[in-house]
Amino acid sequence: MGRVIAIANQKGGVGKTTTAINLAASLAALEYKSLVIDADPQANTTSGLGINPKEVSVSIYECMIKDSNAHQAIHPTDFEYLDVIPSHIDLVGAEVEMINIDRREERMRDTLKTLRNHYDFIIIDCSPSLGLVTINGLTAADSVIVPVQCEYFALEGLGKLLNTIRIIQNRLNTELAIEGILLTMYDTRLRLSNQVVEEVRKHFEDMVFETIIPRNIRLGESPSFGVPVLEYDADSKGAIAYLALAQEILQKHNLVK
Repeated sequence: MGRVIAIANQKGGVGKTTTAINLAASLAALEYKSLVIDADPQANTTSGLGINPKEVSVSIYECMIKDSNAHQAIHPTDFEYLDVIPSHIDLVGAEVEMINIDRREERMRDTLKTLRNHYDFIIIDCSPSLGLVTINGLTAADSVIVPVQCEYFALEGLGKLLNTIRIIQNRLNTELAIEGILLTMYDTRLRLSNQVVEEVRKHFEDMVFETIIPRNIRLGESPSFGVPVLEYDADSKGAIAYLALAQEILQKHNLVK
């Protein structure tokens, strides 16, 4: 049965979508069948994997709100072993539409039931909020990765997110674990970046991944070409870092082939 990992942080611009695309692609490059679920109405993961959100007829929205067959929502990508369930702008209204639906926090978990046996990993790119769609993602997941940008306000809001995770662990998903805190956009030239790394490691110790994602031009450019950074420039620092992250996760769970 595939492992489901949500990527969540209510702060935008921390590398959440970049991590969803490139972690999934790195796992796929290591020949682990991977599925990315774009649970963000901005649909950046969808377009970042070469799919036009405006041309999508069945998305995660239809699966959660209209009980559409999840298998019909799957799109293959140009990257072997990597599929995506896209998003589109209709997901903006999902929070309101789910208010009167039974088991509203478990709609995504229900969607994934028939998919878990088909994939080694399912990566959920949550929206930058702590709303009902993100709660669905965390309820459906086995674990959560929290990307944290190496900047001055890095720890701001992190306590609120961790508190939300604790509530979900207590009420909705007792199995939910914190996969790790991932430091992103690290710039070796900046003393501030090093101070943030030090502070986050001091506060959270073993919860922090050894792998740190650098600030990298190739990582920023690849989504505009609709491909993961591994396909765009496999020798870039960003591609190497996400491969290292994938291997760190595989080793943690004794899944190395």
